[in-house]
Amino acid sequence: FLIKIPKYTVDLMPTFYHNGAKNKRDAIWAFYKNFVKANFPLILLKAKVFFVKMRYYRRIFNKRKGERNFNLFLEDYTINPYMGCSFDCVYCYINGSKYAKKTNSYYVKSNACDLVYNKLKKLARNHERAFLNFGSASDPYMEIEKELELTREILKIFLRFKYPVHIITKSDLILRDTDILKKINDAAVLPDDLKGLKSKVCVTFSFSTVDDDLASLVEPNAPLPSQRLKAMNTLAKKGFHVGVALMPILPYINDDLESLENFVKVFRKNNAAYLIPGALSLFGSSEISSRIKYYNFVKSNFPEILDDVKSLFYNREYPSNKYQNNLYRKVVRICKKQGIKTAMI
Repeated sequence: FLIKIPKYTVDLMPTFYHNGAKNKRDAIWAFYKNFVKANFPLILLKAKVFFVKMRYYRRIFNKRKGERNFNLFLEDYTINPYMGCSFDCVYCYINGSKYAKKTNSYYVKSNACDLVYNKLKKLARNHERAFLNFGSASDPYMEIEKELELTREILKIFLRFKYPVHIITKSDLILRDTDILKKINDAAVLPDDLKGLKSKVCVTFSFSTVDDDLASLVEPNAPLPSQRLKAMNTLAKKGFHVGVALMPILPYINDDLESLENFVKVFRKNNAAYLIPGALSLFGSSEISSRIKYYNFVKSNFPEILDDVKSLFYNREYPSNKYQNNLYRKVVRICKKQGIKTAMI
């Protein structure tokens, strides 16, 4: 039957209210628990249709390979409760990749809470402390999270076992979970080599621009940069370690010195403690791949730089090392001048 929730219509194809369900959301979770193997689709309608499927997974934790990278996100494990993303950023590498065929379809990892609980119980029993990175491949606060609260439930499990967390997001929806994040910040135990962190909860907001008009073109379904900046400022004032992933910096659009200086000025004004820069990467060759989607975006909106962008990448997935190194050095120099770190610790 059809369940109507504010702003959405969720078609559970046929299912029913579970006997123990007290409300519509409980009914949905009962459906996940009892019928996930059938892999029924959910159809969300809100100006645009997204096809969401539930999938049962054997594992949800991905362990860091090699030594901890103190120049990036510090993780011991990465966790993504969703596969794919509804924000549909034109540059996103998941377009055409193994993570999702396209960004108007994605999966809910229906047994995510069970997997997280069992894994953290095992780690705690073995006295293994870890820094958990939430949202490395898909945003944990995409639109469907408003109703499902899957990310929120997982955070409660982090709290139960006292594990610190680093959340990467484009959404101000994270403010909803400030109550749990405060408790994690008070109770969690950091790994020994991360004792220098100012907070046991770190939040990195992802940006490719701070211009709302440009963002509406490159990140059409994501919360606007102005909303993210306000959320970043709010969380910083509440005592969390908050910063920015300026990824990707868009070549020939906002990689010039003036644009980079403006980025850092805006982030510093909104209490970012760090800025981690990254160049654009483009993958694939199909119409839904990030390479073709980004080229089409440039062709439609910045046709005068299309040849330069194609030349920068040629048939590669990344710009040349020379371009990346020069870009990184410029950002580091500006950040040093304005008093922002280019690493989390």
